[in-house]
Amino acid sequence: MSPTVSSDDNHLMGTTLEVTAEAPARKQGHPLRFWAIIVSLSLLAFISALDTMIISTALPTITREIGGEEQYIWIANSFVFASSVLQPLCGQLADILGRKIPTLISIILFIVGSGIGGGATDAAMLIAGRTVQGVGAGGIYVLIDIVCCDLVPLRDRGTYLGIINAWAGVAAALGPVLGGVLAESNWRWIFYMNIPICALPLATITLFMHTQTGTSAYTLRDVDVLGTSIFVPSIIAILLGLVTGGVEHPWSSWRIILPIVLGVVGWVGFHLQQHFFARNPCVPSRLFNNRTSTAGYMLTFLGSVQLQTAGYFLPIYFQAVLRTTVSDSGIYFLPTAIGTLLFAVVAGVLLSKYGKYKPIHAVAFALSIVGFGLFTLLSERTSAAGWVCFQLVLVAGLGMTISTILPAILAGLSEADVAAATAVFSFIKTFGFIWGVTVPSIIFIGIFNDNLHSISSPALRGQLENGRAYAFASEAHQLSRDIDPTIWGQIVDVYTTSLDAIWWFGLAMGALALLFVGLEKSLELSTELKTDYGIEETTEEKGQVGEAPAGTP
Repeated sequence: MSPTVSSDDNHLMGTTLEVTAEAPARKQGHPLRFWAIIVSLSLLAFISALDTMIISTALPTITREIGGEEQYIWIANSFVFASSVLQPLCGQLADILGRKIPTLISIILFIVGSGIGGGATDAAMLIAGRTVQGVGAGGIYVLIDIVCCDLVPLRDRGTYLGIINAWAGVAAALGPVLGGVLAESNWRWIFYMNIPICALPLATITLFMHTQTGTSAYTLRDVDVLGTSIFVPSIIAILLGLVTGGVEHPWSSWRIILPIVLGVVGWVGFHLQQHFFARNPCVPSRLFNNRTSTAGYMLTFLGSVQLQTAGYFLPIYFQAVLRTTVSDSGIYFLPTAIGTLLFAVVAGVLLSKYGKYKPIHAVAFALSIVGFGLFTLLSERTSAAGWVCFQLVLVAGLGMTISTILPAILAGLSEADVAAATAVFSFIKTFGFIWGVTVPSIIFIGIFNDNLHSISSPALRGQLENGRAYAFASEAHQLSRDIDPTIWGQIVDVYTTSLDAIWWFGLAMGALALLFVGLEKSLELSTELKTDYGIEETTEEKGQVGEAPAGTP
């Protein structure tokens, strides 16, 4: 085990050179291939996130053509399962093999999975394709952050992380809309389009990302096979309970409770194994030995929950309450998508300029509280200016968290832990997205069922109870024309009441996050890049080294 970082330390462990916030730092002008890699990472962030969301609106069309209605839940979630469970292992392989080989393998797996999915003739083949895609996407999620951290010093990472990862937010907004459009023409291009898009970063990284292989003393024989063997089935069991609860079986069913309990027990056992027995743990306990990094991981989880809650339920508001089409609801969601990109970049630039992440986190989660509070005012009568401004307030906060939490986590850790810490960050972020759907869905369905009595039509109550309100919302644009206006008003009131509970949930997550912001220490962010996995410089590039003010990209 490496020595731990004391919570009272205001510096990084031995691998990093301290630089004061005001001191100038020796910087290297970024060559063309640096920007080629950044663009490639942005493309990978976009396309891998797009595939998480794009399937949702197209799945009914796909299952009608190739069958698989009974395997619906697995077609929808095999990607999520596969992309989640191997992320810690990807971080470990990035230390052992270097960054380039795992990145290329992840892209190739994503391309292969896309080809299988696009050519699927039955549900089993589609599930197989989605699973292979998911494994590739999981590696991409981890490695784009790791590679970015290898390219720039800690203080500058917020800027580039914001540029790269904010494209995932754009993909989340475009996914359902694009999925619906492609489903109407040819759903197979949902998968086939990934191949040419991924070909560009595959070629760019092959040609330009000539990185050092690092100085790790470990080899492939030292991969934490036992830890991974405990972690993977434990997380799958938890995810199985979370995604099937309230869908295939009620939450009180033993079929839901048992896998969640077994998964939690296995997860605890995994961390015990990592701490006491693993020679080369994929999730070292030292990552959680200082309060700033631990608080950062909690902020990652809570911010992801908030982002997914808004992303999942705002379209329901647009479709059910404002009676938009599914495509139009995606357009109405653009302020969130564009705002996320904008504020992630702005926060990253502020972090690079001033080197202070704690005030940014405080403002970010305070704005998220205000944003969700404003959402409780949403109704059938809310103007377009109103719901646009409300979205912008929310993403002004949550967008800032995208680019500034990982640098805060790394501030209290050794540069040698970048890969492991980033892999855990990526997993927690993904796990938060799952909880951001599961918990609010439980609340939404419960509140909706409790208020069904206020709808006077027994037939419509049957169409809306026990989670059927989601599908009903997507058809509200058409259905509302054939329903008595008085009864339709009752339906809208139930939707509004149920959504209000979701907005209060998001507000509570923001308030909890503010408490964890208070636990962070204001550690200095190094302006010196110190990594064993950086890009190998050519003779020409070494001649471009110059002086630049600290924090300047």
